[in-house]
Amino acid sequence: MSSFKTSNVSIKGLTVCVPGEVKSIFDYDLLSKDEQDLFYKTVGIKERRVARPEVTCSDLCEKSARHFFENNITKPENIDLVVFVSQSPDYFLPSTAVILQDKLGLKKTTLAFDVTLGCSGYIYGLSIIANFLQSGQFKQALLLCGDKSTISTYIEDKSSYPLFGDAGSATLLEYDTDAEDMIFNMNSDGAGKNAIIIEHGHSRHPYSPESDVIMQIEPGVRRGKKHLALNGQDIFTFALKEVSPNINETLKAAGKTINDIDHFILHQANKLINETIRKKLGIEKEKYPYSIELFGNTSSASVPLTMCYVLEQQLLKERLNLLLCGFGVGLSWGSVILRTDKLLCAKLFDYDKP
Repeated sequence: MSSFKTSNVSIKGLTVCVPGEVKSIFDYDLLSKDEQDLFYKTVGIKERRVARPEVTCSDLCEKSARHFFENNITKPENIDLVVFVSQSPDYFLPSTAVILQDKLGLKKTTLAFDVTLGCSGYIYGLSIIANFLQSGQFKQALLLCGDKSTISTYIEDKSSYPLFGDAGSATLLEYDTDAEDMIFNMNSDGAGKNAIIIEHGHSRHPYSPESDVIMQIEPGVRRGKKHLALNGQDIFTFALKEVSPNINETLKAAGKTINDIDHFILHQANKLINETIRKKLGIEKEKYPYSIELFGNTSSASVPLTMCYVLEQQLLKERLNLLLCGFGVGLSWGSVILRTDKLLCAKLFDYDKP
């Protein structure tokens, strides 16, 4: 079963935090001027945000979540569940969600756990929390979702280093008997695991001196086995094969058409990939927002970041039918159709500003 629905769950607030440091693609000296121009034209990234060495993804998520408490949108004692979705946790163990439970001053009865997903992580995180909340046994939950992907790439790897930015998000969800159903369609294919992989550093290949050896993979691509390896052609092929059918299946399961959806918010993988998907589906540009130009590929934070960056005022003032879609590392992918109704907040923060 790839399609399912959840009931009685609504999104009440959404915040995203990005680091203050800006890295421009036009300052990346390993690309020539012509390569920089071509990269911007095809991939769509002009600049991205990079966290300082001492700042983690959980720090970005923590600042995002604190906004709910500092602005009386909810109280720490109201939170029954915390799910942290990231591929860049604070430690191998313990769980980062448990650390955030303590830092945020949440009660000890709060259920807290991590989910190690990347590009599809926001959709998966929503599905997990919605399933917990829909029975009414849990009243409010925080989905803390994001990545510090820049710690995983090597500066001499032109295939991955210029792509990724850092961000952390917080989504406040609650049990709501007036909420419309959320319709999910989720998929995975581990046969494609090598398309995006960090080979060394965990149980299969523990860290060793070999992990630090920088190897020439191809012209312009040098990295070690402890760094992120990305096969762009495999990802392109996967995205074009799987994403459009997934979106169409989600629409069908919800009994809706493209015309019923106000905005399609897709993971900000690569503008060429995303535009090809848009044209394949026949979605008009006005319904298809982007944030990749100024923030890069922010992994599991890219969907909520795009919502806050482009749709903030609409989310605050209007009732919106949205289709959210994430796809990538795993391989895993999924979509959800949901309705938002005048969110209490939809804000994008700079971590390095008060």
